[in-house]
Amino acid sequence: MKDILVTGGAGFIGSHTCVELLEAGYNVVVVDNLSNSKEESLNRVKQITGKSVKFYKADILDKEALDKIFKENDIGSVIHFAGLKAVGESVRKPVEYYHNNITGTLCLIEVMKENNCKTMVFSSSATVYGVKNKAPYTEDMDTSTATNPYGYTKVMIEQILKDLYVSDNEWSIIPLRYFNPIGAHSSGLIGEDPNGIPNNLVPYIAQVAVGKLEQLSVYGDDYETPDGTGVRDYIHVVDLARGHVLAVKYALENKGFEPVNLGTGNGSSVLEVVAAYEKACGKPINKRIAPRRDGDIATSFADASKAKALFGWEAKSDINEMCADSWNFTKKNPNGF
Repeated sequence: MKDILVTGGAGFIGSHTCVELLEAGYNVVVVDNLSNSKEESLNRVKQITGKSVKFYKADILDKEALDKIFKENDIGSVIHFAGLKAVGESVRKPVEYYHNNITGTLCLIEVMKENNCKTMVFSSSATVYGVKNKAPYTEDMDTSTATNPYGYTKVMIEQILKDLYVSDNEWSIIPLRYFNPIGAHSSGLIGEDPNGIPNNLVPYIAQVAVGKLEQLSVYGDDYETPDGTGVRDYIHVVDLARGHVLAVKYALENKGFEPVNLGTGNGSSVLEVVAAYEKACGKPINKRIAPRRDGDIATSFADASKAKALFGWEAKSDINEMCADSWNFTKKNPNGF
């Protein structure tokens, strides 16, 4: 069995995927520049699995460093997580986002080609569905619009990967379109540890619960949803990580370009997530209603039937489990890693 290269493997989803890959018997090589992650997460991966990953601190924009990794290992496939991912920041720093995410992916593809590795699972996003499509989202919907530069990097990279396959049918590429990953490993050893103030709902709630932030702002309570707050498809990060293991196996056995949604197929509102977190941590979460944010939509959830049909994957955890696991990590690691 050849090695799997995981770019961005020290991050939130990356570290959980390393656990699942190691437990499935794969050899894992990680490249990460640690710009929004910590090497400690990989030490914790070893604590959980009893196995280590081979780690390189390098940037995917550094082709020489990438080539060295391919020359020193027998890499048969790549799971590509590495990228900048904050929506708001992407609006403020579009050039940085386009350069890092798109140029970085092009560097990676070029090095893969030179080393005859043509199998990739790409970390895409439900943001590719934009604002015109109506939930539940299916993989055949139009993905030509996004609401921010971060989303457009995913749209463009998917197009690049599709064109790559059209030009050379030896490639096998699966863009996984994630919905909203939350939760943590049940051991409480790894979880989401964002730098600075969190951009996403659940890590923000977690920091309010642990006393690091004063209150949660709920952006908009006048949407056309059951309680007026935005509805999203939250998926447990371990379910998501399992999806990557199954996607890699499928990609190694089948050529093609196949976008696949990873979500539960159900939506939870902001207030439902807050209630589930309050249940998990046993205390009220201080919150206030704030105006809607630009670019936010009322409802987003997946049609996840293709993942089940293609490689037998479906989400197992519900919102209560996700919040309980998130709180378990936060409680054990109040200051992160």
